[in-house]
Amino acid sequence: MSTAGRSLDEARRDIRARLEAAGIETPELDARLLLGDVLQLDLTGLIAAAARTLNANETAALESRVQRRIDGEPIARILGHKEFWGLSFTLSPATLVPRPDTETIVEAALDILKQDGRLNDALHIADIGTGSGAILLALLSELPNAQGIGTDINPDAIHTATRNAAALGLNGRARFIECNYADALRGPFDLIVSNPPYIPSRDIDDLAIEVRAHDPRLALDGGPDGLDAYRVIAPAAFELLVPGGVVILEIGQGQERDVARLTAGAGLDAEVSVKADLSGIPRAVIGRKPLV
Repeated sequence: MSTAGRSLDEARRDIRARLEAAGIETPELDARLLLGDVLQLDLTGLIAAAARTLNANETAALESRVQRRIDGEPIARILGHKEFWGLSFTLSPATLVPRPDTETIVEAALDILKQDGRLNDALHIADIGTGSGAILLALLSELPNAQGIGTDINPDAIHTATRNAAALGLNGRARFIECNYADALRGPFDLIVSNPPYIPSRDIDDLAIEVRAHDPRLALDGGPDGLDAYRVIAPAAFELLVPGGVVILEIGQGQERDVARLTAGAGLDAEVSVKADLSGIPRAVIGRKPLV
């Protein structure tokens, strides 16, 4: 059903009904976001302009976005950006959409640094498989004297992360390099973080369409058992960390024992622990390099 000639309020209600019929979980929110994106209005602006009608160009742009959402494209990809840790990150086809669960990594890092009394230290941080740069840049936004480096095998992801650092005013303390995992890193680092690929290859085609059809497979595929990346990152972290340094790895559901075993097996056995996300699902494995 076309939204042409309709008021913003009528168009919003129509879009909400269409999204709801398509099984979209948040039809009202998505309808407002799509309208706001086309008209460059926030929620307050949409309310104030509720009675105005859409012109032909606005209608065409809105219809395109609505159909993309009905077809399963994530709202963040349609908008081209996603909020993470209160910051806005530009996305590209080469990057995952940052998820709220991944904020567990940032929270765990800040908790550990606070306990160690190091929040204001001149820390060196590495983010392996940085994607949009979300984890590293979120940490740098909270750690005023830290600097960091992010790696990614995809040059387009490196470009996206670099743009995000500049947009957030953090490009003076963050840099990004193209390489496979930690291959180009030399260290030493006080903190290493990573959200690596961890979905078993055979499970990818069963994921929600928003993920399987729109997230880069390279950032999802963790090999036959989902653990390939950890087999590389854990020993690399041991070599790159300073004594007492910490590595924090995002994990998939049910992977905590296997990843903790790999982390401890790499020598990071002084303090291996697991942190759950807000849903109570184990989301991060934390290892510390022994002091001696």
